[in-house]
Amino acid sequence: MKVIIDAHLLIINNQAMLNWNDLRYVLETARRGGISGAARVLKVNHGTVSRRITAAEEALGARLFDRLASGYVLTEAGREAILIAENMEAQGHQLERQMDARDTRIAGPLTVTAPQMMVDRVLGPVLKSFITTYPDVDLKLRAGNDALNLAARQADVALRVSPDPPDSLIGRRVAEQRYGIYAAPDLIAADRGGRLDWISFQSWPGPPKEFLALRPDLTTRLVVDDIHAALSAARAGIGATRLACIIGDDEPGLERLPDVPLFPYMPVWLLTHADLRNQPRVRAIMDHVGAAIKTARPRFLGET
Repeated sequence: MKVIIDAHLLIINNQAMLNWNDLRYVLETARRGGISGAARVLKVNHGTVSRRITAAEEALGARLFDRLASGYVLTEAGREAILIAENMEAQGHQLERQMDARDTRIAGPLTVTAPQMMVDRVLGPVLKSFITTYPDVDLKLRAGNDALNLAARQADVALRVSPDPPDSLIGRRVAEQRYGIYAAPDLIAADRGGRLDWISFQSWPGPPKEFLALRPDLTTRLVVDDIHAALSAARAGIGATRLACIIGDDEPGLERLPDVPLFPYMPVWLLTHADLRNQPRVRAIMDHVGAAIKTARPRFLGET
């Protein structure tokens, strides 16, 4: 079977069999495990998704999904179709990035993603200054901890806290960080250096080993899956917890444990896709944010 990807058409054995717009519905249904998730992503109703999948199956002469009570499950033919669909999607994203990189204006759409707490502690004033300086940029901010796909243009620029960013992205390390141990003042006043109640994060295996070496008698009282929950619990006096200095030092109602050193933490990276590195509005936001974070260096290191 000879398969060619040509513009919006999937061509098999020299016959145009399927429009890419139909194949998109197949791809998103596979990703979301059913037509409900695909409908949300594609912003259409369930019936539209179902009809487009049926049309794709009729065009290809093969069933692409088994319709089960638990969801839509790809058949062998469906898996082959998905491989081609992902290739077509990747080529479309690449073309979009390369065309966008030709734009010489500091204007137009620009999406930035950053962790919510980084937005709270650092980015708010920075983005206000950027908008004032570049009013023709249509800025969009996606705040959250999800690692958005820059290759798929889910964002143009990412501020990430990571020991090592993906090889597919380029940028620079804009800040080193340290973390401390923080708790409510009443808990600190009652602490005598013995057993200490602890708030742990679900994504961490337990209290950091550096602190355990100093205080081996930690008792985990609460496990949370969100930084805001950890802050609320610590303010309530449930226990002490580990926080990056940029977060803990600025948090009302929390203080660092005295006589406990600061420890190295993951650095902050400012990243974009290689195809966009010379795009003027991408360069502008990276320079703007990078300069602001450099100014805030003492806060990241807990030196304020």
